[in-house]
Order: sequence, then structure tokens, then C-alpha cells
Amino acid sequence: MANVLDLRRRIRSVKNTRQITKAMKMVSAAKLRRAQERALAARPYARMIVSVLESLRRRVDLYDEKTGNLCNALFLTRPEKRVLLIVISGDKGFAGAFNANILKTAYQFINGNPDREIDIEAVGRKGRDQLRRRYPTAAYTDQTDENGQTHKVRSPRKGPVEVTGDHPGLLVKLETSRVLELAHNVISRYTHEEIDAAYIVYNEFKSVIAQRLVVERLLPLIDLENPQITGAVEPSAEEKERQAEAALSAGIDIEAADTAEAEEEAKKFGTAEVDYIYEQPAEELFAGLLPQYIFSVLFHAMTESVAAEHAARMTAMDSATNNASDMIDDLTLHMNRVRQAAITKEIIEIVSGAAAL
Repeated sequence: MANVLDLRRRIRSVKNTRQITKAMKMVSAAKLRRAQERALAARPYARMIVSVLESLRRRVDLYDEKTGNLCNALFLTRPEKRVLLIVISGDKGFAGAFNANILKTAYQFINGNPDREIDIEAVGRKGRDQLRRRYPTAAYTDQTDENGQTHKVRSPRKGPVEVTGDHPGLLVKLETSRVLELAHNVISRYTHEEIDAAYIVYNEFKSVIAQRLVVERLLPLIDLENPQITGAVEPSAEEKERQAEAALSAGIDIEAADTAEAEEEAKKFGTAEVDYIYEQPAEELFAGLLPQYIFSVLFHAMTESVAAEHAARMTAMDSATNNASDMIDDLTLHMNRVRQAAITKEIIEIVSGAAAL
């Protein structure tokens, strides 16, 4: 049985832990505010580029009049034998089940498509480490062509599922140039028929209590206005309640920002019966803006995933702080009982000694 000294040491240790978790919660709350602002700031660009593309789409022939083929390869659908899966997880832990849930959704997608060859692009250190332990990493060799230029050529596959690349530190400092590079890489692989489709697994974030895990089809392009969600996992009512409590205690607004008016204004550009005059030919503009659209989808997914990660870490640290407080109360009560028992024992010994005399 622990004595009073041991219990005091344990209470002091738990108090130190509570201070750390409380500080981590406040840091995550501050980062969540900034991540929310960044996600909101990126939405008008994404909405407007969709409106511009929809406006151009009505002025562009998607099919060649002579051959009947699609003019842009990004709209071409093929049997999905080779698939690219972009998994957006977190770079750090202490976020509850955030990373585990993302990986679980990715595994469900992979296991649900056993007849496909799947390439994985891991964004986030936590997801990358787990995926590398489970699946082999693709190997590349340098080959020189007849013009003397060196190109990387992929070696034969080691299995139906391979990790083809990772992007360390991309979410820590979200740079548009690196996201654009990833978008161009995905487009190049699709147009060269290295893959037949591309999907993203990420945490869609609207507010602290309005978020879900989604699997979204990135390529081929089908409907520019409506995201192609092929799977979604909603949080439970208990999880939403816990997230709301953590947000309110940290002073975070739990309601999603009202963007309905801005969305309506953006839609007017694509639907208004106005003959816009473009400096370049509509076909050239349409082809040039499609990579920007792919970039906007990827950037949108990453900004929302970063906000969701901070929200998950804030909730986890709030739960840890509350659990530490409960443990301190229990240990204090137990210490008082042990101390009272020791005092009672000493009184009994004194009384018994006096009676013996």
C-alpha cells in the first residue's frame, strides 16, 4: 500500500502532466484559429475558378468534331486498373484517433479494390511511416536516352500496392509551389496513362463539429461544380459533443462560417447569360486553368486537413487535462484516507500504551 509520501509525489507528477496538456491545448487552439482563417481565405479562389471553368465549358467543344474524341485527356474515363491514392494525414501525434482514422479509411479503400494496382502518395509523416511499414516502396532507376538526357524509370512492381512518394513537411509549412508541383505530377501520370484514376483521402473540415473523413475522386474530371465523394465517415454524436466542449472551453467558434452569399456571387459568373470576352481563345484558357483547378482541390484538402488535425489535438489535450484533474482528485482523496488511517493508528497506539500503564 502506497504511503503519503508516494502519493504526494504521484500527485505532483500528474499536476505537471496537466500543465503540459493544458498548454498543448491552448497552442492547438491558437493554431486552429489560423488554420481556419487560411482555409476560409482559400475558398473564394476555389469557388471562382470553378465558375470560370463552367463559363468556359459552355464555349468550348469537349469533343473533336472530326474524330469524336475528347479534346482534353483529364475528362477521359478508363477502366480503373491502376489507381493513385493520395493519403493526407498529420505530421505529429497527440491528436487522438485522427491519424488512425485516416489510415483506416485508406486501408478500407485498398482492401475494397483487390483487383487494382494502387500507388500511394503519402502527405504527412504519420501516414507515411505506417504505410511504409505495411507496403513496399517503389524503386526507380536512372536511364539515359539517345539524346543523352537522364530519366528516372520505375522498376518492376514489388506488389499490387506500392508507396510511390512522400512529401515531408508539406503540411507544416503549406507552400503553394509544392502543392502545384504535386498537382502537375498527378496530371502528368494521368495523361501518360500511368494511372487510370486518382483519389484523395482527407478530413473535410467545415467547423469543429462539422467535419468528416472523405474519399474524393480527383481524376478523371466529371462534374467540376460538385466534388466526386465516393466514401465518407461521419463522426459520432459523442465525438461531436466532446469536440464542442473542447472548443467552447478554448474560446473557439463551433459554428461554420456563413459563405452562402459568397458562393452565390461566384456562381453568377458561370451561370449569367453574359458573353464574356476573353483575351486568349476559350479553348486555350480552359486547358490552362484545369491544372489550377486540380491544384485548388489539393490545396483545399490540405488546408482543411491541417485545421482538422489541430481540432483533434485540441480535443485530445482537453480530454487529457480533464482526466488528469480527475486523477488528482482521486489521488488526493486516497492520500487523505491513508493519512487519516495513519493518524488513527497512532492515536490507538498511544491510548493503548496509556491504558497498559
